[in-house]
Amino acid sequence: QVQLVESGGDLVQPGGSLRLSCAASGSSFSIYFMGWYRQAPGKMRELVARIGSIGSTNYLDSVKGRFTISRDNAKNTVYLQMNSLKPEDTAVYFCNADGHYTDTGRIFDSWGQGTQVTVSS
Repeated sequence: QVQLVESGGDLVQPGGSLRLSCAASGSSFSIYFMGWYRQAPGKMRELVARIGSIGSTNYLDSVKGRFTISRDNAKNTVYLQMNSLKPEDTAVYFCNADGHYTDTGRIFDSWGQGTQVTVSS
């Protein structure tokens, strides 16, 4: 089973920056997309950014120009660099990865446990 472990969430002042990391572990797997979602209290979970295995990306409109997603395929790790943070970016950020197990062909869709990002003065 592919497991995802996030890190990097913190309390930061408006205008500040944070970098989230998410590492996938397990055996015999290949990842297609890795992405970051967020969920604020009382709101639906939403896609923040996603990156494909060859680097194609897409972003939530409200974070374009401020957030950058990247990945290191050799380390099965995805990053989210967040700049110019705003109070409305406050949420629990979840890592997601989908792909398949190379030994069985079975598809997986895994989630991390979430990391809290709070933007407040």
